[in-house]
Amino acid sequence: MNFANVMVYVDPEQQEEGQIRVAEAIAARFEASIIGISAFAIEPPFVAEGVVIEEITAVDIKRMRAELAAKEQWFRKIVSLAKEKVEWRWSVEYPTVFLAAQARAADIVVMKRKQLKEDYYHYLDSAEAMLRMGRPILSVPDGVTELSADRIVVGWKDTREARLAVRDALPFLARASQVTIVELCTSDQQDAARLRVHDVAKYLERHGAHCQCEVRVHTAEPDARYLIRFARDEGADLIVTGGYGHSRLGEWMFGGMTRGLLQEASICLMMSH
Repeated sequence: MNFANVMVYVDPEQQEEGQIRVAEAIAARFEASIIGISAFAIEPPFVAEGVVIEEITAVDIKRMRAELAAKEQWFRKIVSLAKEKVEWRWSVEYPTVFLAAQARAADIVVMKRKQLKEDYYHYLDSAEAMLRMGRPILSVPDGVTELSADRIVVGWKDTREARLAVRDALPFLARASQVTIVELCTSDQQDAARLRVHDVAKYLERHGAHCQCEVRVHTAEPDARYLIRFARDEGADLIVTGGYGHSRLGEWMFGGMTRGLLQEASICLMMSH
């Protein structure tokens, strides 16, 4: 398997190059094309007691379009791939909605981990995008500009989302020097967990991956934090997991692996839903 089309979301006001550099390196490694995506939506008028207090004008829209045009030039200067392998798409639309639609053209979608503001007119809701796209995401934390994916940790849980994640990550997994599949379980589930992770290892090895398996018992430490520490100890710079195996609302109300990883991981995360 291979990545032929890498998509990367670029915030209209973004100045950092991190996730673009990561996306460009992935495209170069797999001889793929790269598609830059950006969008903004027009905010409705702000009305108080029947009086329009603030409203987006034609001049504002013209300025915003000009900013996106400038962002395209900025993006094309950063990406050093052949011109025919670089594409830019933008729209006056909610960023999350636009990205979810355009993801049909991608094998993987790279995005910044940090959302700058709770402003769905101008900024991407990466969690909502993951739920809607039907494509794997690669979430890049602030300050990260490269991804070797030479040592990878797969956080396994026997769910639909984890199976999709492992399949979607095959291009990385097959090229890595070491893939460690780890399942966190209760003490009475260790034997069953060993069978599960060994099945996953056999599947990946038939695709050329070099795997080792680990089964660890839950501790008082949150699972996400444990997995992050485990990946760091393994020297990995990529964690592959399913995303939102439970509802997003449930994760935010009660906590969960996806939320914990997105909040705390200092390395790249590849997730599928």
